[in-house]
Amino acid sequence: MTSSGIKKQSDDQQRLPNLTDYQQSYENFHWQQARDQIKGYGQGINIAYEAVVRHCEEGNGEQLALVCLDKNEEKRTYTYNELHVLSNRFANLLTHSGVDRGHLLCSLAQRTPLLYGAIIGAFKAGIVFSPLFSAFGPEPIHSRMEIGGARALFTSAKLYRKKISPWRHKMQCLRVVFLYDCEGHCPENCIDVDVELSQQDEHFELCETSAQDTALLHFTSGTTGKPKGVVHVHEAVIQHKYSGYVALDIHPNDIFWCTADPGWVTGISYGVISPLCNRATLIVDQGEFDPARWYRILANEKVNVWYTAPTAIRMLIKAGNELRDEYDLSALRFIASVGEPLNPEAVIWSQKVLGLPFHDNWWQTETGSIMLANFASEQVKPGSMGRPLPGIQGGIVQQKSDGEVIQLMGPDQTGELALRPGWPSMFRDYLHDTARFQECFKDGWYLTGDLAYRDKDGYYWFVGRSSDLIKSSGHLIGPFEVESALMEHPAVAEAAVIGIPDPVAGEVVKAFVALKADYTGDAALVNELLAHARMKLGATLAPKDIVIKANLPKTRSGKIMRRLLKARELGLPEGDISTLEEDEYPSASPSSSDSLSEKGFCDDI
Repeated sequence: MTSSGIKKQSDDQQRLPNLTDYQQSYENFHWQQARDQIKGYGQGINIAYEAVVRHCEEGNGEQLALVCLDKNEEKRTYTYNELHVLSNRFANLLTHSGVDRGHLLCSLAQRTPLLYGAIIGAFKAGIVFSPLFSAFGPEPIHSRMEIGGARALFTSAKLYRKKISPWRHKMQCLRVVFLYDCEGHCPENCIDVDVELSQQDEHFELCETSAQDTALLHFTSGTTGKPKGVVHVHEAVIQHKYSGYVALDIHPNDIFWCTADPGWVTGISYGVISPLCNRATLIVDQGEFDPARWYRILANEKVNVWYTAPTAIRMLIKAGNELRDEYDLSALRFIASVGEPLNPEAVIWSQKVLGLPFHDNWWQTETGSIMLANFASEQVKPGSMGRPLPGIQGGIVQQKSDGEVIQLMGPDQTGELALRPGWPSMFRDYLHDTARFQECFKDGWYLTGDLAYRDKDGYYWFVGRSSDLIKSSGHLIGPFEVESALMEHPAVAEAAVIGIPDPVAGEVVKAFVALKADYTGDAALVNELLAHARMKLGATLAPKDIVIKANLPKTRSGKIMRRLLKARELGLPEGDISTLEEDEYPSASPSSSDSLSEKGFCDDI
């Protein structure tokens, strides 16, 4: 470890990185180089062709595509040839059931192998695919399907009876429901996939989709109003493949594990499309998060590339270092993180305990794929989001007082992270809300809504969402900096920071922390944490109050919901909470330590 960052030693790697010289690659890159890595189909582009079909045509069909582990860790595998046939059967089932090109298929499913056949089958048939998270309640499922005008749904019999059946009659556009695990009792007006799929032809003529045909509809929640439907096209596969190659260092035949649920954008872009396009073997785990299980999978399946979330990493830290020592993780070559900023302490921990640094990266549902990354061949700066991928031009910008002109900020100056439009996976619209889509672009930039700064070496550092920024006594305080300082204390597993109105300062910093297993929250520890923060940050940035909680409120994809903490602290409207881990969360207590007994949340990774 050096003062400026962590660099992985050469003996930690069994292969040279795909991107060996960042600066040279960045300066000489043209998007045609990435386009040349896909074959295209007919006169257009089809994601399914690049992800599965071409590998079979090129003689690699007997390579494993999926290694599926059920809750008991029983294994079932699929080669690329078998996934090709499974998805062909699904494409035939879809089209024979009246789901045609351009229609929307939603999925509400757990990590069953059938889901992967449904996803690839939809792409083959030119059907638009939209993933929904299986732990959603009936209302967020209904609202998203209604916004999208869903023609069909793929789900389990259990989820259908519990979450779909009560309101299905209200949704005229939903014509077809495909169910798995019916166990001989298929509900009325539904199709039993386990029965019908085997009767379908194993051959299917791929739909010739154009580069600009819609392929994916991802929903993302805002602070207020309805969920936004983010539109992506088949051309996005160019960057799905390329970003996995350079940012996640995926090689052909790699054993790749993305822990994100396929109900979320990461679980589709990097849990399905990117690794398949790069001809990796995917680990698909149906079990719940458990530190010992995860270490066991990494060891037993000899995972080479592991892509997970900061929440999961913090939970592994919380489980203790001794557990890791029980497992042989020597096959691991590259580990990366996404979902929210990764605190520096987690990177330092992984270098020490796992023997590899976590490589954080940054992107959004709207960008469709990774934009900034810490690369395999480059120095990792703990706490940084990394540098732009070749082909991506980033900047830190600020609107002038008249609101019309964007000006670029210099090194170490905080502003809004912005990107020059034009990359292949950039979203094409917000469904039914083009005006809102157009508001994201100004003076030749896509405005991300994230505050950040760029250092002299070109690395970007997250400060916070613009809505999360705290303004105290004339100072702008980014919550991530304060949270990272709190997490340097050995007792703290997680931290979230918000601004609380103050008649003198405007706002003051208030922090909420969850503790590691070996620590007990009391007044003495709160005072110790306050002193630790003042020593690290100074009196201006340090929190004035700290609340200890059993766990912090998170979305079901693992992101800590600062805005919900603030809304409930101040009695404000909560906005869209359809992605919240549970239906209820106790309001924050003004006292310093009595909230340890409150019901907490454990994220679903």
